[in-house]
Amino acid sequence: QVQFVESGGGLVQTGGSLRLSCVASGLDFSFYAIHWIRLAPGKEREEIQCISKSDGITTYRDSVRGRFTISRDNAKNTAYLQLNNLNPEDTAIYYCAIDKNWGPYCSETSARGDWGQGTQVTVTS
Repeated sequence: QVQFVESGGGLVQTGGSLRLSCVASGLDFSFYAIHWIRLAPGKEREEIQCISKSDGITTYRDSVRGRFTISRDNAKNTAYLQLNNLNPEDTAIYYCAIDKNWGPYCSETSARGDWGQGTQVTVTS
Protein backbone atom coordinates (compact mmCIF):
# COMPACT_ATOMS: atom_id res chain seq x y z
CA GLN A 1 0.00 0.00 0.00
CA VAL A 2 1.36 3.38 -1.02
CA GLN A 3 1.64 5.87 1.80
CA PHE A 4 3.13 9.31 2.23
CA VAL A 5 4.06 10.98 5.51
CA GLU A 6 4.31 14.75 5.24
CA SER A 7 6.02 16.99 7.77
CA GLY A 8 7.65 20.38 8.16
CA GLY A 9 4.62 22.62 8.26
CA GLY A 10 4.06 25.27 10.87
CA LEU A 11 3.06 28.81 11.71
CA VAL A 12 5.09 31.55 10.04
CA GLN A 13 4.79 35.24 9.34
CA THR A 14 4.44 36.75 5.90
CA GLY A 15 7.77 36.55 4.12
CA GLY A 16 8.90 33.50 6.05
CA SER A 17 10.11 30.13 4.78
CA LEU A 18 9.43 26.47 5.43
CA ARG A 19 10.76 23.21 4.04
CA LEU A 20 8.22 20.44 3.73
CA SER A 21 9.16 16.77 3.55
CA CYS A 22 7.26 13.78 2.24
CA VAL A 23 8.50 10.27 2.99
CA ALA A 24 7.04 7.57 0.74
CA SER A 25 6.59 3.87 1.34
CA GLY A 26 5.03 0.98 -0.54
CA LEU A 27 6.42 1.88 -3.97
CA ASP A 28 9.62 2.12 -5.97
CA PHE A 29 9.90 5.82 -5.21
CA SER A 30 12.69 6.55 -7.68
CA PHE A 31 10.53 5.50 -10.65
CA TYR A 32 7.56 7.79 -10.07
CA ALA A 33 6.74 11.43 -10.67
CA ILE A 34 5.66 13.05 -7.41
CA HIS A 35 3.35 16.00 -6.90
CA TRP A 36 2.81 18.48 -4.12
CA ILE A 37 -0.76 19.69 -3.76
CA ARG A 38 -2.58 21.83 -1.21
CA LEU A 39 -6.07 22.15 0.18
CA ALA A 40 -7.32 25.31 1.85
CA PRO A 41 -10.67 25.76 3.59
CA GLY A 42 -13.40 26.63 1.13
CA LYS A 43 -11.16 26.10 -1.88
CA GLU A 44 -10.64 23.32 -4.34
CA ARG A 45 -7.53 21.18 -4.31
CA GLU A 46 -4.63 22.96 -5.98
CA GLU A 47 -1.77 21.38 -7.83
CA ILE A 48 1.50 23.13 -6.96
CA GLN A 49 4.49 21.41 -8.52
CA CYS A 50 5.57 18.01 -9.79
CA ILE A 51 9.00 16.44 -10.10
CA SER A 52 9.64 13.68 -12.63
CA LYS A 53 11.84 10.64 -12.35
CA SER A 54 14.62 12.59 -14.04
CA ASP A 55 14.14 15.67 -11.83
CA GLY A 56 12.21 17.67 -14.38
CA ILE A 57 9.98 20.21 -12.61
CA THR A 58 6.49 21.27 -13.64
CA THR A 59 4.88 24.24 -11.93
CA TYR A 60 1.11 24.47 -12.09
CA ARG A 61 0.41 27.75 -10.34
CA ASP A 62 1.84 31.11 -11.34
CA SER A 63 1.40 32.35 -7.77
CA VAL A 64 4.15 30.03 -6.49
CA ARG A 65 6.58 30.38 -9.38
CA GLY A 66 9.90 31.65 -8.13
CA ARG A 67 8.91 31.09 -4.48
CA PHE A 68 8.39 27.32 -4.18
CA THR A 69 10.83 24.63 -5.28
CA ILE A 70 10.24 20.89 -5.38
CA SER A 71 13.10 18.40 -5.09
CA ARG A 72 13.65 14.74 -4.30
CA ASP A 73 16.16 12.41 -2.66
CA ASN A 74 15.58 8.91 -3.98
CA ALA A 75 18.00 7.36 -1.51
CA LYS A 76 15.70 8.58 1.28
CA ASN A 77 12.39 7.96 -0.54
CA THR A 78 11.66 11.61 0.16
CA ALA A 79 10.30 14.57 -1.75
CA TYR A 80 10.69 18.13 -0.53
CA LEU A 81 8.96 21.43 -1.10
CA GLN A 82 10.88 24.57 -0.22
CA LEU A 83 8.49 27.43 0.48
CA ASN A 84 9.93 30.95 0.42
CA ASN A 85 8.41 34.40 0.74
CA LEU A 86 5.18 32.97 2.12
CA ASN A 87 1.96 34.96 2.26
CA PRO A 88 -1.43 34.33 3.89
CA GLU A 89 -2.86 32.97 0.61
CA ASP A 90 -0.45 30.04 0.99
CA THR A 91 -2.22 28.88 4.15
CA ALA A 92 -3.39 25.31 3.53
CA ILE A 93 -2.75 21.66 4.26
CA TYR A 94 0.00 20.44 1.95
CA TYR A 95 0.07 16.88 0.63
CA CYS A 96 2.24 14.88 -1.70
CA ALA A 97 0.82 12.42 -4.18
CA ILE A 98 1.77 10.24 -7.08
CA ASP A 99 1.06 11.32 -10.64
CA LYS A 100 -2.31 10.23 -12.01
CA ASN A 101 -0.62 8.06 -14.65
CA TRP A 102 1.45 6.21 -12.07
CA GLY A 103 4.53 6.77 -14.17
CA PRO A 104 7.86 8.63 -14.32
CA TYR A 105 6.56 11.79 -15.99
CA CYS A 106 4.50 14.71 -14.74
CA SER A 107 1.05 14.97 -16.25
CA GLU A 108 -1.50 17.69 -15.61
CA THR A 109 -2.63 16.35 -12.26
CA SER A 110 -1.90 13.99 -9.42
CA ALA A 111 -3.84 10.85 -8.66
CA ARG A 112 -6.76 11.11 -6.28
CA GLY A 113 -6.32 9.13 -3.12
CA ASP A 114 -5.98 9.13 0.61
CA TRP A 115 -2.22 9.29 0.58
CA GLY A 116 -1.38 10.81 3.94
CA GLN A 117 -2.41 13.22 6.64
CA GLY A 118 -0.72 16.25 5.11
CA THR A 119 1.11 19.03 6.91
CA GLN A 120 -0.50 22.32 7.91
CA VAL A 121 1.07 25.58 6.77
CA THR A 122 -0.33 28.74 8.34
CA VAL A 123 0.93 32.16 7.31
CA THR A 124 0.02 35.20 9.36
CA SER A 125 0.02 38.77 8.12
